[in-house]
Amino acid sequence: MAARNKEQDKPRDPRASLALLWGEQEQPTRGPKPKLSPQRIAAAAVELADGEGLDAVSMSKVAGGFGVSAMALYRYVPGKGELVELMVEAVLAEGPDLSGVPGGDWRAGVREWARRCARVYAAHPWLLGATAMRRHVMGPQQLRWLDAALAALEPTGLGAAQRHQVFLLLVGLVRNLAQQVSDYDEEQDREWNRLTGELLARHADRFPALTKAIAEGAFEPAGLDPLEFGLDRILDGVEALIAGRE
Repeated sequence: MAARNKEQDKPRDPRASLALLWGEQEQPTRGPKPKLSPQRIAAAAVELADGEGLDAVSMSKVAGGFGVSAMALYRYVPGKGELVELMVEAVLAEGPDLSGVPGGDWRAGVREWARRCARVYAAHPWLLGATAMRRHVMGPQQLRWLDAALAALEPTGLGAAQRHQVFLLLVGLVRNLAQQVSDYDEEQDREWNRLTGELLARHADRFPALTKAIAEGAFEPAGLDPLEFGLDRILDGVEALIAGRE
């Protein structure tokens, strides 16, 4: 076990990760037929993460579900980092099918893409931590989502760099809302509101705009769908950008 831990401390090889994600790793030509596969292991890990969170996923715990030792999994997946990448691919496998969107209606296409993306994050809250906004190895399913977003924006006539920036705004909106849902605790929220209300009552003169906004119901439920509201603002901005170019 000590040898395995030492091996896991070694820098990961991105080429090996890409080969695993894209199914391009070398297959053994001899020996018994493998009893597991990276995809089966990833599916089991997804089920575990959906129920207990990403921190609950470990090679040993996933292996236990198959009745094998953690060492047996390393034949298929080099470590937890690669496993998480496979998990992301697994939950993104059902790509954003935008075939029902009228051709050329970029607003409808982008809106449908964002809605489908939001549903994936809602179904798998651990996806936030697994896809931090940083450079990481991407498999075909992740790239398919990016490709679909860029394709939906093509009718805008915007340049490739601008379309990519709009994509970042969209995925940022989805992730931000998913984070709010993940962090929300009704009891803590109620206590925070009570304590904040008491503080502002004592220091209203120091925060006049905030005090006024609260009095006018700024933090009360407004009956707005935050995703749709955010999408409208982003898409209106894109339209203004298009109009400016024209």
